[in-house]
Amino acid sequence: MRDALVVIDLLQRFDHEDGDALLASLRARLPGLVGALDRARAAGMPVLYVNDLDGRWDSNAPALVRDALDGPGGDVLAEVAPREGDRMLLKPRYSIFDHTPLVVLLRELEIERLLLAGAATEMCVVQSAIDARELGFKVSILAGACATTDPELERLAFEYAEHVVGVRVER
Repeated sequence: MRDALVVIDLLQRFDHEDGDALLASLRARLPGLVGALDRARAAGMPVLYVNDLDGRWDSNAPALVRDALDGPGGDVLAEVAPREGDRMLLKPRYSIFDHTPLVVLLRELEIERLLLAGAATEMCVVQSAIDARELGFKVSILAGACATTDPELERLAFEYAEHVVGVRVER
């Protein structure tokens, strides 16, 4: 079985209503995210970043990364930003699959299982997990590598993902 690590919506400026809470959560869970990235890269696993396009309809992913690194939280994001060889797609909606070419890429790479990390757990991460299961992928959410805006919503989202959707939540 071939796995891929998918990092969701990590690259942002945290300038939204829940930005402070999300950035604080990311800081607290940074070791888990760095560890997941290190393990994936050491194993030769594809690392894919799928990020909200943040109103950028020019598909300029490098500019989005630069803007995120220059913003609040740039010190944290520098540790987990895409590296040479990582792939990056931009998405317009919550799910990493909604109006993106991700399925085509995953099929080309012969990926069977997705390891999901990123932000925010209770929104884009769990919605992406639901869609991944619907598309026939095996899915694990790496809880220690996900940031949240609200710990209680995250707990409920994990419960739903595990007990209703059939996603494995690795704590």
